[in-house]
Amino acid sequence: GIQTGQRVLDLGCGTATLTLLVKRSQPASDVTGFDGDPNILKIAGAKIAQTGLDIRLDCGVSFDLPYARESFDRVLSSLMLHHLTRANKVRTLLEVLRVLRPDGELHIADWGKPQNGWMRAAFYLVQNLDGFETTADSVKGLLPALMHEAGFEDVRQTDQFATVLGTLCLYRARKPSAG
Repeated sequence: GIQTGQRVLDLGCGTATLTLLVKRSQPASDVTGFDGDPNILKIAGAKIAQTGLDIRLDCGVSFDLPYARESFDRVLSSLMLHHLTRANKVRTLLEVLRVLRPDGELHIADWGKPQNGWMRAAFYLVQNLDGFETTADSVKGLLPALMHEAGFEDVRQTDQFATVLGTLCLYRARKPSAG
């Protein structure tokens, strides 16, 4: 649902794969990639430079975003939130709410509640690599509740996929209208 001219933030952009996809699909949009790892951002910068696309990259932490209130129409995040403690997930969601314009949308792709026993077993590998404390909210399917508690409206899971590492869920939420 990204429109021409909208400002989009890819939160936890990594090597900018999604960031580039967004910019290619909407060349007239203003796209910013944001990540906490300066080495990953160097890789992202090299990928972007090869394309000649105008994409800004910023480094920092997701729960202290360096952007003005109501700066973005869309915030996207792919496989980033499960790396954060619950407290930092909540702080991040509050920051996203702050930088989104009224009626702006948050779209997340991340691990969710396992669909079945096989998906739960598969997710143990992710938990062993990324930590049980940070991934516990994913296993419990709590991300939509955290989004709602942060102040988002129309929070919903829009899809889910069985993968070799567990259940990948897509979530959507909207910042309430002004007034």
